[in-house]
This record gives sequence, structure tokens and C-alpha cells, in this order.
Amino acid sequence: MNLLGKPAPSISATAVVEGQVVRDFSLEAYRDQYVVLFFYPEDFTSVCGSEVHAFQERLGDFTKRDAVVIGCSTDTPERHVEFLSTPPSEDGAQGVTYPLIADPDRNVSSLFGTLDGPVSAEPAPVCQRGLFIIDKGGTVWFQSYHFKPIGRDLDSVLRELDAIRRLQIDGQLCMAGWKG
Repeated sequence: MNLLGKPAPSISATAVVEGQVVRDFSLEAYRDQYVVLFFYPEDFTSVCGSEVHAFQERLGDFTKRDAVVIGCSTDTPERHVEFLSTPPSEDGAQGVTYPLIADPDRNVSSLFGTLDGPVSAEPAPVCQRGLFIIDKGGTVWFQSYHFKPIGRDLDSVLRELDAIRRLQIDGQLCMAGWKG
């Protein structure tokens, strides 16, 4: 599903934000900031946990670029609350401060094309790893998908964000191998 250059799908979802369940979470609330929205398969799994923590460790790098990080999986809000209150030594995400969207009905995942099968499948599908960079006006400028066993390289994500910002701020093109 190609979302490049198109408005990010409008969502109204449940998310866990600062430890609280928020029932009317939307991406529109983050207009005037870049949004790095990443999808991951499940809470309490090794690769997913490593990514969730990696984004937290690099959160300052995103913040100084005027970007927010938002995670999404097909887990329930209750599962996210449990995940966020469980220590990393027990495969939890304690210490993670950015929002996690709970998508058990798979609506958000379907809109962004990240599901690994049809919504009606049994067992219900989970997300492949998808990542989207949405600009301040709500347009998708970057999207990527890859298989569940492969975690993301955050230096590459930051490079894409830097390239988008550079192009939007001063119109400069970014050649192959360019580093921000």
C-alpha cells in the first residue's frame, strides 16, 4: 500500500500515554510536529522489546528534530499497560514514555497496510514491522515494511527524518550516502 505523498490515514484509537489509557488518541493532535509512527508485532517479545527500548533510548534525538515517536501493535490497552509496567529484565518496557497505540481490532494496522494477513484470518493477524514518517502537515513522506524477525536501525530512521526536514526547510536534495 503506497501512502507516500498522501495524507496519513485519520485514526481515532485507544493508546497508552504516560501510563494512562486514552480512548480518543489521534495523529491530528501532533500536527506541527513530525511523527515517527512505528508498528511492531507484539508486546513481550525479544525483537519488539529491543525496538521499543531503542526508540526510548534515542527519544532525545527525535525530540531535537521536532519529532514525536509513537508505537503501535495489535495488543490490547491492558496488555500495553502491563508491558509498560514490567521491567526490561522480564521482557517488559518499563521506562518507555512515548505513546503506544493499542489496535486489537486491527483498524489502524489495516489503514497503514501493516497486517501479515486478512483481518478475518484465524488466528488474527499481527503487524509486520512498518514505519512511517509524517510531516507537520500530516503527509506521509517515508514508509517502510519488513519482516517480523528483523529489528530496525534507528540511525537509518533518523537519516530519513533529517533528509525530509532538510528538503522541507531549505529545499536541499539529499544524494546517496548523505548524512545529516
